[in-house]
Amino acid sequence: MFDTGSTGFMLIATSLVMLMTPGLAFFYGGLVGRKNVLAIMIQSFVSLGWTTVIWFAFGYSLCFSGGEGGLIGNFDMAFFNGTDLNTAFTGNNQIPLYVFAAYQMMFAIITPALITGAFTNRVKFPAYMIFLTLWLIFVYFPLVHMVWGGGLLATWGVLDFAGGIVVHASAGMAALASVFYVGKRNIIERGPHSIPLVALGTGLLWFGWYGFNAGSELQVDAITATAFLNTDVAASFAAIVWLFLAWFLEKKPKFVGLLTGAVAGLATITPAAGFVTVQHAAIIGIIAGIVCYFAVSLKNKLHWDDALDVWGVHGVGGTIGVILLGLFASSSVNPIVTSNGLFAGGNLEFLWKQLISVIVVGAYCFIFTYVALWLINFITPVKVTKQEEETGLDNSLHGEIAYEQE
Repeated sequence: MFDTGSTGFMLIATSLVMLMTPGLAFFYGGLVGRKNVLAIMIQSFVSLGWTTVIWFAFGYSLCFSGGEGGLIGNFDMAFFNGTDLNTAFTGNNQIPLYVFAAYQMMFAIITPALITGAFTNRVKFPAYMIFLTLWLIFVYFPLVHMVWGGGLLATWGVLDFAGGIVVHASAGMAALASVFYVGKRNIIERGPHSIPLVALGTGLLWFGWYGFNAGSELQVDAITATAFLNTDVAASFAAIVWLFLAWFLEKKPKFVGLLTGAVAGLATITPAAGFVTVQHAAIIGIIAGIVCYFAVSLKNKLHWDDALDVWGVHGVGGTIGVILLGLFASSSVNPIVTSNGLFAGGNLEFLWKQLISVIVVGAYCFIFTYVALWLINFITPVKVTKQEEETGLDNSLHGEIAYEQE
């Protein structure tokens, strides 16, 4: 029989991670102008439906069926073939396989949605649908298999508790490639149209992140509680550091900076949440606030039009989180850690593996994304026209408006 406590907790965690995608839509929606709110929000919401269809058809199977030590799984469990309501998740035999599959599906839904922050006001909807499909098949599913499905990186000893490599570094580098491909916006907006909407989105993301990180233990134990607390501590430290940095350097304590800092802390602690002590989580949060703040500043100086800072927050945050795990991972926190981080009594070998893996994955995500958008453009135009941008994508692409015109 299944463990009812762990099963109930994982169903709640699954629901929390699901809630993050609408939260992301509100976060991005508030940051854009009044004429482009629906266009950016639909790119998150459509992933809830379309990614679920792909996950049911063959996505879960490619991630978690066969392919031990390899790059990708097989189609043996396509359409959940060979499973029923009594099939157990063999990772711990405490929860039904269907609960594990649903939990992982929520990760698959939100990861490509993160990239859409780089598409702001510039990408047509048909091109986005093709990109979403290709990116899941050729980037996300292989990464999940290699890290969490017993594939190549797992065999090599790489650790990623809840998605520093799989989710944030991959999405961030894909976003940067997207910015380079689609170029700058023709119409520069005056900043966020609704900071309260950004705050609502941040609140939903932060709330859901407890399920994202604590749920990645896949059962209820002391590591679950550690991951939960580490998530909150890192986010809080990063938010306060970002707030004071902006206050000192920009002369005002900015609300959007506080919110962005919290998300940077959440992204950075994600790969380490269940592998480090709460003291190290605080250090990771401080580093996240500083490094991500200056990454966004660098992006602005270089005039990269990453309008919603996907690269600076998720890409940089996820990458340094994976590297910091190589410094702070401890077997005293989680026995899965077989080689401690460098500052926890370990050696350079584990840090080296973490560093190499996140660099190689980042490079692959960048190159694939750029090439995919270039190829999609032969099938259907990727970029919107200047006229569509001037009209606003809500009306020109979707025939709907979020607000009555002033």
